[in-house]
Formats: sequence, structure tokens, C-alpha cells
Amino acid sequence: MPNIRPISDLRNNSNEISEFCRTSREPVFITKNGVGDMVVLSIEMYERQQAQLDLYSKLAEAEAEIASGSEGVDFAEFAKKLRTSANGRV
Repeated sequence: MPNIRPISDLRNNSNEISEFCRTSREPVFITKNGVGDMVVLSIEMYERQQAQLDLYSKLAEAEAEIASGSEGVDFAEFAKKLRTSANGRV
């Protein structure tokens, strides 16, 4: 169940809201005059969501390349080159 609080709680109970967001890893929905206004989220969860969005964007780009017939790189070859450059040997 979402945690919904009035905007006055943001001013009066900001430490409590911050603690809730960090410990529960859940957002707090803030209302203004009974209408949704903003969402408060811990920085950890915000960064996690941003990383997921970046990953989804890259996956969509890769799928579009495959759909357009773009030729990919063989994974075994790529892994071998990566190991060679990282370790200097296979």
C-alpha cells in the first residue's frame, strides 16, 4: 500500500519521511490540497531506477539494431579479446 502524506508532513516530519524512504526502500507520495504533487525517494532507489532506465534504453537500442539486420559480434570472440586486453593473455 502506498505511503501518502500531505505536503505539511514534508515540512514538519522530514526526518521521519527520510528515514522511512531509506529503510523501506519505498517512495512517499506527497499531496497538496488533496491532489498528488510529488514523490520523495531515497537517493539509493533513485540511482537504481536511473541505472535500470539506462539499461532498458541500451537493450532497446540493441534490439533495434538486431531488427534492422545489423551484424553482431560473436560473444566467444569478444570475450577472448576482452580477456587478452585485461590480462595480457588468454
